[in-house]
Amino acid sequence: MAIDLWLLRHGEAEPHGARPDPERELTERGREQSRRAGAALRALDIAFEAVYASPKVRAWDTAVLACESLGVEPIEHGPLAAGPDRGEALALASGGRVLLVGHDPYFSQLVHDMTGARVRLQKGAVCGIRVASPGELAVLLRPADLAAIARADA
Repeated sequence: MAIDLWLLRHGEAEPHGARPDPERELTERGREQSRRAGAALRALDIAFEAVYASPKVRAWDTAVLACESLGVEPIEHGPLAAGPDRGEALALASGGRVLLVGHDPYFSQLVHDMTGARVRLQKGAVCGIRVASPGELAVLLRPADLAAIARADA
């Protein structure tokens, strides 16, 4: 069974308090994490019907940078700023394989709600969920894993 729902937590961002939360930007490391995530997903030959991103600057920029390798344009999706619930995620995934780009702790909670797994998504990490009932956490890739995959494909 295919992995239908993919989650990408935004890359490393400026510290809290550097500017208003919705405006916090990626650091150089965060930009590199974002590029590597896209390159790794491309190397794994994963194509998306759509990529939805939180409108917060750090998540939107993560989506834009990752999508450079994926050949798809991100779509701003406001509810990702506060985290989608299980129903929202399933609705987004109903049209085929999708990538959601957003924030923790929302994504970690979503993984738990859909699969029962307890994870902590690092900044720049990716996970894939099989959304059949019950849901299944199929893959969890840390930023170091994504960097290794991206390098191997270069």
